[in-house]
Amino acid sequence: MRTINLIVVHCSAMQGNRMLSPEALDLMHRRRGFNGTGYHYYIRKDGTVHLTRPVERIGAHVKGFNANSIGICYEGGLDCRGRPADTRTPEQRAALRLLVHQLLGKFPDCRVCGHRDLSPDRNGNGEIEPEEWIKVCPCFDAELEFKEFAAEGTVETQSKLNYLKNEKGGK
Repeated sequence: MRTINLIVVHCSAMQGNRMLSPEALDLMHRRRGFNGTGYHYYIRKDGTVHLTRPVERIGAHVKGFNANSIGICYEGGLDCRGRPADTRTPEQRAALRLLVHQLLGKFPDCRVCGHRDLSPDRNGNGEIEPEEWIKVCPCFDAELEFKEFAAEGTVETQSKLNYLKNEKGGK
C-alpha cells in the first residue's frame, strides 16, 4: 500500500448552473491524455459521492503530489459568469465533510488542502499566497475548513460529525 499524506480538494471548474456527470468527467480527462478520471472521488451537486478511481491507484490530479495523495473533486467552482466561486451546495458540503472525516480515519496523519495550496512558493517566504496560486481551485479555503478535524476527539467535533452522518443516512 502506498503512503498517503495529503487529501487534496478540487473543483470541476464548471459554472454553477451546469452539470457534469462522472462519465463526462472521465471523458474529459481521457481527452486530456489521462487513463480515466484523475480524482479518486467526485461529489455531485446533490451530494452523491462517486468513487472515480480506486484509492490504491495513484491519481492524476495535482502534478508533483499524486503519488502520496487522494484527490476529491466537487461539481462546480465557477459562478454563472464563469468566475471562480465556492458554488458547493449544502449537500456537497455535508458529503465532503463526511468523506474527509472517513478518509482521515483511514489515513490519520494526512494534511487536507486545496489544489491551490500546492502551488509553488515563488517568493520563497514559506507561504503559498494568493498571488502565487497557479489555480484558485477549489475556490474556498480547504485547510481552514477542515482544520477542526485535527481536534477530532472534541465533543463539538463529534457532535457535528454525528449530525453529518445522520443527514447522509448513516453513510
